[in-house]
Amino acid sequence: QVHLVESGGGKVQPGGSLRLSCTASGFTRDDYVIGWFRQAPGKEREGIACLRSSDESTFYAESVKGRFRIFRENVKNTVFLQMNSLKPEDTDDYYCAIDLNPRRITTVTDFIDGIDWWGTGTLVTVSS
Repeated sequence: QVHLVESGGGKVQPGGSLRLSCTASGFTRDDYVIGWFRQAPGKEREGIACLRSSDESTFYAESVKGRFRIFRENVKNTVFLQMNSLKPEDTDDYYCAIDLNPRRITTVTDFIDGIDWWGTGTLVTVSS
């Protein structure tokens, strides 16, 4: 059973920063894609960022390019999402997700279409 546990959400003022973390367990694949999406109740899922384990390639949504960065620590099987210059429109529930059978990934949308597992989410609120 794959487990993805997110942490690091909270409330921050516009322009501030937060770092989300996701610890993954329960799988032994060498090639997978892990990343984040956000989704508000009643709204569509929006892919934010993802990272492919085999070559460390990363992909970002246009809305967060230059502000967010995804990276990981192999030893702890943990992936991070560093979020800078946060805006009120970044307010949402953020979910860590993984695709254990990735095909060719060229966009975050490709990642979202193939995810197999995701966590329970962590809330990010950007407000003054």
